[in-house]
Amino acid sequence: MKVYNNPQASTWFELLKRPTASYQELESIVSEVFGQVATEGDIALSKYTEKFDGLAISDFRVTKAEIAAAEHKVSEALKLAIKQAKEQITAFHQAQKTAPVYVENIPGVLCWQEKRPIEKVGIYIPGGSAPLFSTILMLAVPAKIATCQEIVLCTPPNKEGFVHPAILYTAALCGVTQIFKVGGIQAIAAMTFGTAQIPSVYKIFGPGNQYVTAAKQWATRHAVAIDMPAGPSELLVMADQSGDAAFIASDLLSQAEHGPDSQVIFVTTYKPLIAAVTAALEMQLAVLPRKEIAQKAIENSKIILMPNKESTVALINLYGPEHYILCVEDESYYLDNLSAAGSVFIGNYSPESAGDYASGTNHTLPTNGYAKQYSGVNLDSFLKQMTFQKISPKGLQSLGTTIELMAAAEGLEAHKNAVSIRLKAIKDFR
Repeated sequence: MKVYNNPQASTWFELLKRPTASYQELESIVSEVFGQVATEGDIALSKYTEKFDGLAISDFRVTKAEIAAAEHKVSEALKLAIKQAKEQITAFHQAQKTAPVYVENIPGVLCWQEKRPIEKVGIYIPGGSAPLFSTILMLAVPAKIATCQEIVLCTPPNKEGFVHPAILYTAALCGVTQIFKVGGIQAIAAMTFGTAQIPSVYKIFGPGNQYVTAAKQWATRHAVAIDMPAGPSELLVMADQSGDAAFIASDLLSQAEHGPDSQVIFVTTYKPLIAAVTAALEMQLAVLPRKEIAQKAIENSKIILMPNKESTVALINLYGPEHYILCVEDESYYLDNLSAAGSVFIGNYSPESAGDYASGTNHTLPTNGYAKQYSGVNLDSFLKQMTFQKISPKGLQSLGTTIELMAAAEGLEAHKNAVSIRLKAIKDFR
């Protein structure tokens, strides 16, 4: 990791750039696949699954028998771990429920807000080098709590045409029954348009590679919402002299192993910690099974020495990290002045992996600086805010003149008349 000593504020923007690729070069293939799936449905899914995944398949449904068989292939220890994680995630997201809000500021003018579920949602789960069954918990659990009526899960099959057993076990545990063996661009297109086998949905959730990311963005052109813009995973660790070098290195590598385009950044105000973290990185990297992947990510990553707390906070807010680990003595200063981060992990014993799996918070988070304006996935991601109003004759009399004046000032006479005709009816009735 390259070290930057007290960089000038004028260089921060360039220094903090992500190693993200442009999706423009992918648009032609995404457009082609979407067009074919829209017109040919399952036939197009079969064609592209064979082309991209090398697998000839025409029935994409995962059967009950496959789900039942998968349960026997997952160890009892892992089942217990998944169940405990589900309990934690359920408890945290269940607590996010809120009651309707009622306001009657003027007697007879009652306004309220309620949350209603998005009826049909789609979940995409990658199944390549790392089958992310944990993401099912992060997405299906809040979808169920929100009472979404239809949950569709798409995940790519392996070369033998099967889905990883942990994915199937976790989906079944979460009550997801519509599971389909299809991945990549074609899966996103299927959930966008619907096919004879795969239902269309109103909103698509879940991570994926650059093709899936581009496809999700393309889906928004067809009246389908997505959880958030996404890019490669990222982590920023801020530590002072209270930080543990071995812990910091392990956290940096935990994100670096996601993919070669991931980025990790270590920021510190304590110079001696840089050498200690660098040595720990080299030692831990040498024995990682995904060493080559992590090594490439480390090459995209940086160590930044900052002169004081004030400039450090400004730098972190400018970056807006997806994951932010904070190991400092003056926690309150850094937290009180934080404005942009997806999820925050405080103290030496709060590894980012806890949030990835089992602490209870959601690991589907904004990347690429979008933490400055987007939240991570939460219960509200699966809900719509709906407002209501009920106005009595007395309430309309109190508010009517205001509406008439404003409508007339905008030149919208029909708007004014909609009130005037009612006011006249009230007056005539009396």
